[in-house]
Amino acid sequence: MQKKVLGRGLESLIPALAANKASTDETIITIPLDKIKSNRFQPRNKFDGVKLQELAHSIEKHGLAQPILVVASTVPDEYEIIAGERRYRASKLAGNKDIKAIVKQSANDKQRFDLALVENLQREDLDPIEEAKAFKRLMEEFGHTHEQISEIIGRERSVVSNALRLLSLPEDVQLLITEDKISPGHGKILAGTEDKNRIRTIVERILNENLSVRAVEKIISGLKSKKKTNGQKKQEVELTNLKEEIQRKLGTKVNISGTSKKGRIEIYYYSLEDLERITKEFKFSC
Repeated sequence: MQKKVLGRGLESLIPALAANKASTDETIITIPLDKIKSNRFQPRNKFDGVKLQELAHSIEKHGLAQPILVVASTVPDEYEIIAGERRYRASKLAGNKDIKAIVKQSANDKQRFDLALVENLQREDLDPIEEAKAFKRLMEEFGHTHEQISEIIGRERSVVSNALRLLSLPEDVQLLITEDKISPGHGKILAGTEDKNRIRTIVERILNENLSVRAVEKIISGLKSKKKTNGQKKQEVELTNLKEEIQRKLGTKVNISGTSKKGRIEIYYYSLEDLERITKEFKFSC
């Protein structure tokens, strides 16, 4: 399966990575690892220890294939990672004392977050919940719209919207998605249900019965139809009770038809005297 290509990519955001040389505002230098700090805007919450160790072995054997990207810190002679957190951590595991880095002369907070997000997405390092939280952070802290985020990551706007829907799920259900026990597809369907307890009940069925996304979709659709039917039945009962009460008061046949928003009441009379009697009940005369 061919790996997806993100729209703007690291090569477009960081031209030096493509050419393996510094641009006019970038310099390639070797920096002591103890002078480098992690990215404050790193969207990734966890790092696979086994994969880090594998990368460390590769670095020991073959060296660092690609420099990390850093920007000067507010502390003199110190730097903050923009992209390359895994390479930085693996280099420390490999016992290296320094690392090759591209120093970007200037990068604001928004650019740092954008670059870190794109790198993680390109390397498929983010789980669906981390990805959704990164999108939310871009919106809340930097004012990105769904359209702007979709442009940054090179995906459809619906991908961003569906990812953000996952954050409406209870935290324990979000954790199951992070742990890959249920899929983001399951989560997207479940996010359309407001009742948190019902969501957890369905999640138990997913885990116990190995339900597919399509099966969960049918369950949710069935619950909505049942709710709608129950609502219609309740309305029909209320209208019937109201009709019977009016008939008792007026002493004649009455029909009520319509919905909760609009409808019609029909009052029957069987003679002029009957009509006069009914109008007196309303305290007006013909």
